[in-house]
Amino acid sequence: MPPENRDAAYLWDMLDAARTIQEFTIGVSLEDDLLDRKLQLAVERAIEIIGEAARLVSLELKAQHPEILWRQIVAQRNVLAHDYGEIKQDRIWLVATKRIPELVAQLQPLLPPVDPSSNP
Repeated sequence: MPPENRDAAYLWDMLDAARTIQEFTIGVSLEDDLLDRKLQLAVERAIEIIGEAARLVSLELKAQHPEILWRQIVAQRNVLAHDYGEIKQDRIWLVATKRIPELVAQLQPLLPPVDPSSNP
C-alpha cells in the first residue's frame, strides 16, 4: 500500500476513534464519568487507538500538519498502555472533552467525505 494510503487509513482510524469518544461522552459530566468504569475504559481504549494510529503516520504528513500535537497524542497512548497505574481520570476527561473535539476539527479537512453509496 502506498504511504499516502497508509496515512489516510491511520487518519481515518484516528477520526473514527475520536468521534466514538465524542459519542460516548455527549451529555455526560465528569462526575458521571467518575462513576462509570466501563465508560472510562472505553474512552481510554479509544485514546490508545488514536495514539497508536498517530504513531504510524508518516513523518512527512506529520511535518505537513504541525498543528496536530502528534508527540503528545502518542505520549498519552504510551501512558495508557504502559503506565496505567498513573492514569488520572480528570486528565482523561479533559482530553475527551477538550482535546478530542479539536482533533476532530483538525482531522476532518485531511480526509475526503465518505460516500455512503460505496459501502455494500
